[in-house]
Amino acid sequence: METYVDATGVDTAATTTTETMGKQNKKKLNVMVAMDESKNSFYALEWAVEHLRDVISAEPETDQPGGLLTLVHVHPTYLQYIYPSGGTASAVYATDSVPESMKKAREESTAKLFTRSLEICRGKMVKTETMILEGDPKEMICQAVEQTHVDLLVVGSRGLGMIKRAFLGSVSDYCAQHAKCPILIVRPPRETSTTSK
Repeated sequence: METYVDATGVDTAATTTTETMGKQNKKKLNVMVAMDESKNSFYALEWAVEHLRDVISAEPETDQPGGLLTLVHVHPTYLQYIYPSGGTASAVYATDSVPESMKKAREESTAKLFTRSLEICRGKMVKTETMILEGDPKEMICQAVEQTHVDLLVVGSRGLGMIKRAFLGSVSDYCAQHAKCPILIVRPPRETSTTSK
């Protein structure tokens, strides 16, 4: 093997070979991002696409396939409410038109969510798929991680205080404890106050 040294004394052949081998040996990851309508969720997606681009995007110049970015959204289970009927002990169930209208509104909301999410991913050469599940978001996200064998789960932080987190629970806290893969919790940037004097 010949060695060439440029004007600064750097072995250019070794540098090029190392860089080429590094690109060829770089493992592509399957990353899952949990999405909802919150701004923190979209910030987590933007962060993942920007900072993990090297491990999830395809590299056409080396003919190396990319990883996979899975966007998962969980619909909470719809419960049909029971309304009391006057002073009697009988109960009246919600009509079927209510659940149908709620399903339609939920589908429209999910379509908008994924349209906006896929726009963020467009142009980054990231192979993206979407997944819609129904149930408790915390549990369904962890089940999806286990079933699809993702390499990394990315979730946004809702920024709940300690008291709210204790009573309401946190999807990111639950996933950090129960997901069967590494998890990255992306906190939104702190708001910088622009006060003029």
